[in-house]
Amino acid sequence: MIGTTRKRAMRGAAMALAMMAGTAAVAAHAAAANDAGAADGTRPIRVIGHPDPEGLLPDTDAPKAVSTIGAAFIEKQAATFNAFQLVNILPGANVAGTDPFGLSTSSSLTLRGLGQDAIGVTMEGAPQNDIGYYFAYPAQFADPENVARVELSQGSADIAAPVINAVGGLLALSLDAPHRDFGVMADASLGSFNERRVFVRVDSGNLGQAPVRAFLSYSNNSADNWRGPGVDKRQHIDAKIAGEWGNGNTASLSVSYNDASNSTYLSPTLADWQAQGRGFNLSASYGAGDLNYWRLYRQPFRNLYFAAPVHLVLGTGLTLDTTSYLQFGYGNSPYGASLGPDGYYPGTYLGTQALDAPLKLAGLENGGTVNVLGNWLGEQMRAGQIARLTLARGAHTLTAGLWIDYGSDRVVESFTPLGANGDPVDGWARDEHAVRTADGRLFSIGDTKTITVAKAFFLADSVALSPRVTLDLGFKGVDLLHAGRNNLPGNQSRLHFDSFAALPRAALHVRLTDRQQVFANITTNFRAPDEYTLYDTYDGYGGIATYGTTALKNEYSLAQELGWRWQGRNLSASATGFHYAFRNRLVATMANVNGAMVNTTLNAGRQESWGVDAEVDWRPLAGMSLYASGEWLRARIKDNLPAGGDFLPTAGKVAVSSPAWQFALGGTYDDTRLFGSFAMKYLGPQFATFMNDERIPGYATLDLSIGVHLAAWLDGKRTDLRLNAINVTDPHVLSGVQAVTPAARDTIGTGGTLIAGAAPSYYIGSGRAFMVTLARQF
Repeated sequence: MIGTTRKRAMRGAAMALAMMAGTAAVAAHAAAANDAGAADGTRPIRVIGHPDPEGLLPDTDAPKAVSTIGAAFIEKQAATFNAFQLVNILPGANVAGTDPFGLSTSSSLTLRGLGQDAIGVTMEGAPQNDIGYYFAYPAQFADPENVARVELSQGSADIAAPVINAVGGLLALSLDAPHRDFGVMADASLGSFNERRVFVRVDSGNLGQAPVRAFLSYSNNSADNWRGPGVDKRQHIDAKIAGEWGNGNTASLSVSYNDASNSTYLSPTLADWQAQGRGFNLSASYGAGDLNYWRLYRQPFRNLYFAAPVHLVLGTGLTLDTTSYLQFGYGNSPYGASLGPDGYYPGTYLGTQALDAPLKLAGLENGGTVNVLGNWLGEQMRAGQIARLTLARGAHTLTAGLWIDYGSDRVVESFTPLGANGDPVDGWARDEHAVRTADGRLFSIGDTKTITVAKAFFLADSVALSPRVTLDLGFKGVDLLHAGRNNLPGNQSRLHFDSFAALPRAALHVRLTDRQQVFANITTNFRAPDEYTLYDTYDGYGGIATYGTTALKNEYSLAQELGWRWQGRNLSASATGFHYAFRNRLVATMANVNGAMVNTTLNAGRQESWGVDAEVDWRPLAGMSLYASGEWLRARIKDNLPAGGDFLPTAGKVAVSSPAWQFALGGTYDDTRLFGSFAMKYLGPQFATFMNDERIPGYATLDLSIGVHLAAWLDGKRTDLRLNAINVTDPHVLSGVQAVTPAARDTIGTGGTLIAGAAPSYYIGSGRAFMVTLARQF
């Protein structure tokens, strides 16, 4: 996805670490009887509660594991929750959050032990993953009031999904449709840590005699950092216009704009955590030589997304589906740094080229050291289109499609002067305010531009072997091109990485009875190395710190699932066994280069994973749903890991960030007067190194909400008051692994070499918070 987000936040946070260490939207949809009506805006206006007939496990006949969060659950959660937080109770989904309100970019989602950069994300059918680094940033997604459905496919992405990294599954968001009647809805929220939020949405209703409708919403959110100094601010606009004509033709255009400025939450090592706990934070005030001042870690970014899905009925049994999209992003993830002979970066070399004179920065003339803002500035553009033609004839449903995607990503690691009070002259890192060389060139330690082009075709046939048995066969071919330029002086200039992946798949679905199903599938998935691995990085003394490479191979997975479902009137359940076999397992992490933490990727060789996911939803009373889910996972590394000319003995070790057990309990209640929900999650211990010599213990979290529908006591228009309690038990825990390492301790390699250890870093789990929301329909 577009933006300066986790990839830059990871570096900024890790740099600071090195320096220091040496509800939801009760206001949902003034309309919403059920998710099924969301696609065409037919939801009747809801005055008071609803029965929530499908609970937390809606019916599906997909021949694969899939779990869904719908509006009935979303609207009871905290009004600031993002998509990652919403799916945390689903089987296999583990969210390492760092703030209770979902505003921070310092968070992570893993799925069946596979990292966030291995999970495809779409919204309205358009990709949301960063084109260069594959991460997705939920704090930038649509406001929860406008989200009708969040669907999690744990095993693989749909064949037509426009993603190039989904070896770990797919997270798909669907926006609410504009409502058929004119209406205005508003939310106002107050909470812990000076949390303040307002949300307003206007629905046009039918525009004239044409079946065209639109909505426009705006939200403004602000909260102090729950630990340490800092403040998070977010302004967001969502809009959608949709029309329908003829016999089932539909078209829509969705727009989402995000403008945010967030603070970094530092990620400690285990030693830092044991020594300081939640006190491991940035400085509240600026002092001489202090590079940990919180204003040096403000992350401003802006993102703009367009998605235009169209469905056309071309004839009997023949349809065309297209989705066009366009995205822009610009922002900075800075950190505290120093220039000069004794600084973080000497400032005497630009790449590998020696500079003849000091930089244009007051204080460096006589060999001094000056504090500056170190920037990680990202500017991205992405555009693409998916087109799919479907023909139903007899027992066959044939699909053929094409996808093309073009992305441009420029990353500049420049420096910006500070004022006397320590505040940056320009937190956006614009070139006109940046430090320059004596001859006027921009001084930076990284300056790259990458063009990424993805092209894919896919063919599939769904064959009804009998009224109850369906066989799906498909093939997808994907070509991915990275064409880049390193603008710093050195041996590396232009680079080229091109790869092709052939991805066959098959699935079988059997409806045993009207209530009971079984399914089996086998899929192949791939992920190309991210763009950062392609470029040289520099040590500041005219040398190369790490060499970029185009020799890393694509990660490739072969996955199988065998599942069972029961979909009853009051009880629904599913269980899925799964198996993965990976080649060239790519794991994103960070490496210490002369005190600076840089993004890098490890090829962990082969990995194999087995597991079982299960979930059950019981609806004993009208308006009540009780949900439970769980996962058992056995993930093992099968190869020794290359390290410094030797190998670490990692074969047989447990894969990183892959807890063996997790459990969740959830539920919703709505009796037309009172409503509420709860969500509890337990996550088992997880390793942070390939050698399994450091891990974090398991932990549990609990969120609660309770509310009252006030319409009956007022004018009959929906008016809801809700209290959300987030992380009620206030667990003092490390919530996940931010940066894995090969080994935490010095280890003797298989060839007898002493291989130095490096400490992993972690996310600190967020503290307890409360939020009160008043929602009103006008």
